[in-house]
Amino acid sequence: MTQVSERGTTLSSASATERGRAAALTAAFLRGAFAAALGLGSLAALVIAAWISSPYPDSGAGGALRIAAALWLLAHGAELVRPDTLSGVPAPVGVVPLLVMALPVWLVYRSARDALEPDEGRPQLTALGALCTVAGGYLLVGGAVMLYARGGALSTNTFGTALELPLVPLLSAAAGVWVASGRPLSPLLDLLPRPGRPDTPAAPAAGAAGRRRRAVVVMRSATAGTGALLGGGLFLVVCSLLWHADAAQETFLQLAAAWSGRIAVLLLSVALLPNAAVWGASYALGPGFALGTSATVTPLAVTGSPALPPFPLLAAVPAEGPGMVVTWAAGVVPVAAGLVIAWFTVRVAAPPYAERDEAWGAGDTALAAALAGAGCAALTAALAAVAGGPMGTGRLAEFGPVWWLTGAAALVWTVGIGVPAALTVRAWRLWKRHGTDVVDAPGEPESVAKVPGAGEAGRSAASMEAPPDAPVDGTATKSAWWRGVPWRRGAGTAEEAADEGPEEREKGDGKAVGEADGPPTPDGAAPAREPYDFLPMEAFDDRDAQGTSRAAVKQPSGGLLTDFPPREDKDEDENEDDDGAGDGEPAREPSSSESSAEPTPESRPVSTPEPGKAG
Repeated sequence: MTQVSERGTTLSSASATERGRAAALTAAFLRGAFAAALGLGSLAALVIAAWISSPYPDSGAGGALRIAAALWLLAHGAELVRPDTLSGVPAPVGVVPLLVMALPVWLVYRSARDALEPDEGRPQLTALGALCTVAGGYLLVGGAVMLYARGGALSTNTFGTALELPLVPLLSAAAGVWVASGRPLSPLLDLLPRPGRPDTPAAPAAGAAGRRRRAVVVMRSATAGTGALLGGGLFLVVCSLLWHADAAQETFLQLAAAWSGRIAVLLLSVALLPNAAVWGASYALGPGFALGTSATVTPLAVTGSPALPPFPLLAAVPAEGPGMVVTWAAGVVPVAAGLVIAWFTVRVAAPPYAERDEAWGAGDTALAAALAGAGCAALTAALAAVAGGPMGTGRLAEFGPVWWLTGAAALVWTVGIGVPAALTVRAWRLWKRHGTDVVDAPGEPESVAKVPGAGEAGRSAASMEAPPDAPVDGTATKSAWWRGVPWRRGAGTAEEAADEGPEEREKGDGKAVGEADGPPTPDGAAPAREPYDFLPMEAFDDRDAQGTSRAAVKQPSGGLLTDFPPREDKDEDENEDDDGAGDGEPAREPSSSESSAEPTPESRPVSTPEPGKAG
């Protein structure tokens, strides 16, 4: 009976686990479908708003929704077709607005990343399970949208769209799963050398950690270099728009007369700004971009006859005349990208305060910079492939940069500049660090007068500031740099020295702590003195140096401390309290007049007990 109950418990637990896993897979599937619906709804809201505000709408709400579905497919890389043209020949539209594509990429990435974070009471999915379920839910909605968009003003090729649509959700979900799994770098680690010597016991562990760190450095450097290229390309576009502001404004006003149409043109221009940044980066790298089948725009020259449709961004293209010196200055952009790669590599390979043993070797630094340049070239080529495409038939069949030429140029620029720059900065930092490690030899010792009258307390201030293991023989090395700082007080005035009284000046052999040698002042006061930064502790234990210590403490206080009467020994005070004024005399009670006033130190009798007599 017990065996049957235990078996039943095991089966129940297994079934509960399976139900929890099925619930987790269902939740991940719904996450993907919700991401697709959210992106489609965002585009549909914009299209419906433009349709409502348009004074002459060509179709009803159904046509507007079909246009929104076609734009959603375009954001995934699908090529649209305009069947109604002036020539009667359907014209393709293949230029994907990168800003619109960023919306589904971000939504799928977040969904896949959140799918690997299990809910309370549910088991965690595997990376492959989360990838398949999220992408599957997204593609289910995508298939329905593809079927709905057929027959609209912007139709799609069903077979081609079926092949191109899965790329965005699969790649975005893979990125989200990769981040949620801890960013494993196994494929990239195989390209990097194993650091450390194989003869050391901890070489495998240290090598794996070091290779992972180098892989992270390579990825960060490649991303930073790509960002520098895109930022430079966008800067060139903005400068060109300002240079051709009149032509861009004229084109903008010609495209639409109503304010709703102008808002739509403005939104489309903003959505195409990332594409323009990629085109500007390709222009700065050298290959340039195509404006039709027989025209290419480069910094050196403009070849062929460009086909320019009326659009504000295209109005800023220098489509006439040979290249000028101003356009050649665009070469600063890839140079800056190479320097950025070198900087992000060296900041880890050879930090400013790293020792020679901690810095990477020259070969490892060069390899990391070269791999970062290759990664930057791969990212630039991928963006160039997506940023271009056909805008029609005939001469408009090619628009944008050629991806393989752009990637090759980015590889040459970034590796050719990044590797030498990284090695140069690394050598400079190591040489500079080596120079600061050299310690100057100590100078000739200079004699410093001891402070007399205080025994061991009369050691020089330099010996007190020296390390504990330094010998104290009356000499000291040259002054430290901090001895002349502003918080050290200067010599006291003659009036402060005169206020100390003769008792303090007569202690010891006639000189107070810190008293400088020199002729007396005309009024007979003591010469100016410069106190030490701190007093020796032995001076407070030495009875002969108490007056000297009080004078040294009072002098830098600026007159805030008053003169203290000399303190008698504790034993003498006890004898006086017990025995009275003389030997063997009984202690008498003080009178009322004597008890009301405290006796001064001069009026108090001091008795010295004889040897052998109790106090």
